[in-house]
Amino acid sequence: MARAQTGCVAAGHQVTAEAAADILQDGGNAFDACIAGLWAACAAEPVFCAPGGGGFMMAKAAGRDPVLHDFFVDTPLKKSADSGLDFRDIEVDFGTTTQNFHIGAGSTATPGLVAGLFDLADRYATRPMRVLAEPAIHAAKKGVRISAFQAYLFQVVKPIYQASESAKALFTGTAGGLPGEGDVFHNPALADCLDALSREGSRLFYEGEIAQIILDAQDTQGGQLSREDLRAYRVQKRFPLHIPYGTSSVYLNPPPSAGGTLVGLGLKLLGDLAPDPVTLLHVMEATNNIRHKSGPEDDLLDEELLARYRAEVMDRAQAPRGTTHISVIDAQGHAAAATVSNGEGNGDVLPGCGFMLNNMLGEEDLNPMGFQAWTEGERMSSMMAPTIVSEGDHVMALGSGGSNRIRTALLQVLAQTINGGLRLEDAVNAPRMHLEKDGRLSFEDMFREDAREALLKAYPQARIFPNHNLFFGGVHAALRQENGSFEGAGDPRRAGVSITV
Repeated sequence: MARAQTGCVAAGHQVTAEAAADILQDGGNAFDACIAGLWAACAAEPVFCAPGGGGFMMAKAAGRDPVLHDFFVDTPLKKSADSGLDFRDIEVDFGTTTQNFHIGAGSTATPGLVAGLFDLADRYATRPMRVLAEPAIHAAKKGVRISAFQAYLFQVVKPIYQASESAKALFTGTAGGLPGEGDVFHNPALADCLDALSREGSRLFYEGEIAQIILDAQDTQGGQLSREDLRAYRVQKRFPLHIPYGTSSVYLNPPPSAGGTLVGLGLKLLGDLAPDPVTLLHVMEATNNIRHKSGPEDDLLDEELLARYRAEVMDRAQAPRGTTHISVIDAQGHAAAATVSNGEGNGDVLPGCGFMLNNMLGEEDLNPMGFQAWTEGERMSSMMAPTIVSEGDHVMALGSGGSNRIRTALLQVLAQTINGGLRLEDAVNAPRMHLEKDGRLSFEDMFREDAREALLKAYPQARIFPNHNLFFGGVHAALRQENGSFEGAGDPRRAGVSITV
């Protein structure tokens, strides 16, 4: 007789996924597994996830509506003078395109990940934090073997991970440069840090020894964080955006995060239309138009506004035209979708801690009014959009990394699974496209010939990526069918892994 399945995990690294799967097999619930996976991601995915960053979890306890837990970063309570800031411009090369980021101590906002994981554990966990952190501590001590993708990623962010002597000292491979494929990356300082946190709690990070290390680094290197910033940080619980789509209910990250609203806007514009590439492109264009023609107080989901733009999409459709995620669902029907980010890191490794603080104040997409134009002491907006879809006992958890490509990646996967009839893995693997606000189209060159011709006819100067590319995000998704069976999909663009146990 076949053993009953206990759950499914989809994540951005084998070590991350195995940490979560092991907790499920040991009898933990989806939330235990998700917390363990996020700690492990700090060891296995240091470019994407670190205790110095922040994120969100969409949590659905069995039989209940989802709740959004916001542990993203806060802006400092007080701005520092520009003349004293360490705030530097660097360029990241994705191969086909480049993107500018800013790093330095002055780019760091108040971290929320540590507070978030402890808050989630208090609310949902059935295992002590020492148990949930153990896989991460073991991975950091024993070392994580660098995959081809991780080696490529290190080269992409090379200007950041060689920006300081502390970064060079930690992130050095056997050949003397950044870690390469096959190298084993050890991080004993992170192991010690996580071990101390798991035993002493989040106060160590926000008021204790780690807090003092953060403050000393900020003071000496030209940062903006103060003791009051760390002490004032609080996790926030929110009601998600609820968007009916097809016969399903889609639950999205609400404001002040922008990502969930923009995904919901896209789904509402798409409506009953078939999610073919050209129609999805029109929806992306309309979403950009609505977003950039609206003021900060406007309701982007207003039905009158949507009706006008939906009519335009229908008319045109009839014409020829640094982030990671983990999803976990268990056999009881608990579901967790968590997206976290450290930006790309601020370029300096904290002494004795084994990680960089975030550079969220240097992310252009999070600072649309300009750098240092943020309001003091506020939760920053984000494109991160951990999502849960439910229809009876049918539950899906998903999310993506990818900066401003998160919303278009999720829109495409949601449309193709819910209304497009694709299996979860096929939807995640399907070719992807992204339309910028300035009208630049990028797409993966794997569409059918008729769709490809239509895209190039509308956008002759489109940037074409020959294969799957991390530029288009990384949607990691887990699905529990009504019959209790599981499916999972890890996005190949970011070396995603899916494990069913």
